[in-house]
Amino acid sequence: MAAPTIHFSKEAPNKGSSSLSQSLDSASSQRVLDFESFRRQESTFVLLNMFVLAILLLIHTLFASHWGEPSQALIAILAGAFVVQGAELVWLQTRAQPLGPRGIALLSWSLICLNILLALVLAEVTSRPDTQYFILLVVPVLVAAFRMALLPTLGVIVLVDFINFFWVWYYSRQHPHADVDEYFEAMTVSLIYAVVGLVVWLLVYSLRQKETKLSQSLVDLERARERVLHEGKLAAVGRLASAIAHEIRNPVAAIVSALSTAERDGLKTAERDEMFDIAAKEANRLEKLTTDFLTYARPCGPRRIVCVVDDTLGYVAEVCRPRASEKGVKIDPGVPGRLVAEIDAGQVQQALINVVMNAVDASASGAHIGLRAVADSGGGIRIDVANEGGAIPPEIVEHMFEPFFTTKQSGTGLGLAIARNIARAHGGDLVLLTNEPDRVCFCLTLPAGASNSTKSPEVRWAGS
Repeated sequence: MAAPTIHFSKEAPNKGSSSLSQSLDSASSQRVLDFESFRRQESTFVLLNMFVLAILLLIHTLFASHWGEPSQALIAILAGAFVVQGAELVWLQTRAQPLGPRGIALLSWSLICLNILLALVLAEVTSRPDTQYFILLVVPVLVAAFRMALLPTLGVIVLVDFINFFWVWYYSRQHPHADVDEYFEAMTVSLIYAVVGLVVWLLVYSLRQKETKLSQSLVDLERARERVLHEGKLAAVGRLASAIAHEIRNPVAAIVSALSTAERDGLKTAERDEMFDIAAKEANRLEKLTTDFLTYARPCGPRRIVCVVDDTLGYVAEVCRPRASEKGVKIDPGVPGRLVAEIDAGQVQQALINVVMNAVDASASGAHIGLRAVADSGGGIRIDVANEGGAIPPEIVEHMFEPFFTTKQSGTGLGLAIARNIARAHGGDLVLLTNEPDRVCFCLTLPAGASNSTKSPEVRWAGS
């Protein structure tokens, strides 16, 4: 008989993999998964076998008047079968190294042969034409249907049916007056074995086919996701490089133009000084752009200490107040109560300064900017920056957190992107909370950290 084909679900190999070690790791992981599946399945069959043996012995004992008292030989055989099956169960549960395909096939055939041999021996010991111990032959049929291809499964079914008829013939030879109807009973039992084996095999085969398709779909989906992510990263890098080139080109062009003009003969001293001043301003703008980009691209992790939030807001208001005074805008910081939080005060101040400066630029003369912090129900803190400027257009809202996106002539477009990165590095976020014609509010959230109480063992002033 041909060797069985043991079936377990396997993912299709990744054709795009270029690393041999990655392929080996994947194959090793799949082998472990296959063995875990086999371990659970084999344990189920072993427990089923032990349960059937126990039930058969119990029935034999309860109906001893019909079948006779269980002999010592029968009890010894059943005890030996229990020991063998229990030892296999313990070995399966304690084995760390996975079995290969040959080991799994050998163990499967061992279970099939053990049950067939056990059924024949128990039938010989009990010596009855309708021995109840032939129910053990259903386990080999189930094992083959679950694990093997169609041809080996049919082979096991034919073997079991042959043994069923062989026992009737053998018993009739030992007892010449045996009932001929036993052949018809054997035919019925053999038909049940065949139907059970084929139906179970078809169901398992159908499930296996669906599992294979699902595994392939998951592999295809993962490949598509990786391809989309790769293309998205390339597109993002392209956009970022284009934005950097655009932002750097303008100040560099201005510097080159100013210095070229300053080198002309006959240029007045005042005009030459003006060109040098333009070059210096553009160099400062280029330095700021580079600094902001490095801050955005390589953010430092927050170094948290327990800080008083109203001190942080007061410092932000003081830094932004000169620019606000130039535009005739008033900044109103406020904290309802004394809130403390475990944050990197310098980073949070930088984020808030970026948001407040944007609010100042968007406000008309005489407007007020609210800077408020409140404790939320989850123990975190919410800081709102609200101004009375007009609503932000939807097309700007969609892109305003993207790096290098700006509507200002001198802006780098990194302020809000940096502020959001800082908030998320703290475990919070920066969002546009309200966008109405008379009120625009950005909300910076910080997660629950230090307890919001005035009695903290280490509270430092975070004003600088």
